[in-house]
Amino acid sequence: MRNRLLIGLTVCVCTVSCTTQQQIVRVEPQIQEVKPEVAVLKRKVAIARFSNETQYAKGVFYDKANDPLGKQAVDILSTKLAASGKFILLERQDMDKILEEMKIAGNESAQKVGADYLIIGSVTQFGRKNVGDVNAFSRSKSQIVEAGVSLRLVDVSTGQIIYSEEAKGEAETTNTTVMGLGERTDYDATLSDKAISAAISKLVENVINNCMERPWKSFFLSYDENGILVSGGKSQGLAVGKVFDVVEKGKMVKNPQTGMMIELPGKHAGKIKIDFCGGDNPNAEFSMVTFTEGGIDKTHLENYIIKEIGQ
Repeated sequence: MRNRLLIGLTVCVCTVSCTTQQQIVRVEPQIQEVKPEVAVLKRKVAIARFSNETQYAKGVFYDKANDPLGKQAVDILSTKLAASGKFILLERQDMDKILEEMKIAGNESAQKVGADYLIIGSVTQFGRKNVGDVNAFSRSKSQIVEAGVSLRLVDVSTGQIIYSEEAKGEAETTNTTVMGLGERTDYDATLSDKAISAAISKLVENVINNCMERPWKSFFLSYDENGILVSGGKSQGLAVGKVFDVVEKGKMVKNPQTGMMIELPGKHAGKIKIDFCGGDNPNAEFSMVTFTEGGIDKTHLENYIIKEIGQ
């Protein structure tokens, strides 16, 4: 009877040691990437800066201009915004490298395009910890990385912060060994990427919604015997046959409560239809239009704004 009991216990232990070794990687749920389903009028967005406000990796030779954590956050945010298909992203972080390359190519008169919205961000929290759990026959070790990210969205035309929020993300990897069998947990550098990405993902949809809820605008470039030209083309979502409202700018008045200048609602001037889109890059794109309703004073094109119908 005693021999049977020992044999049964040995079989049980062997079975456990062969079947329970596993590795678990857990990343905090992320918002699914926003994919373009319909054609949209794209807004011009630039990431002004993304700084590292934590003490992570700030040693004796720390270089604020080349902070790896901040650059990593910029790359992740840029990728997610580009994946939405709703923006024309303008480079700001490495603008000096672009200008230097232009000089090498002999193109020193390149156009500089202004953004509709600026994103200012920072990594406000970043930390790594190890957690262990030891039982009679098994032990587990977890690596956990937590990251906090703060974003501000600024309307360039007014300088107002139209959206500000902070989010936190967490990434974890767990390794379990039974009776000494199983893989040991090594340092996992990818957890930093996953934690920051998880935090940024929670904010991206709100950034997109705040930008897209505000009116898209375009302007008249010329109005003569050769036709009527407006700024914007295919990269911004303009297409032949689309119809837009033309609004005369409203009066500018000072708000005594805030001290800021505000524009009163303008008067409807007419409607235009896109007949042709030209230009080979976002900087040089234009569209040729005709009026289907109303008209404007062609000697004062600066007094009019082109908007989506219903805005």
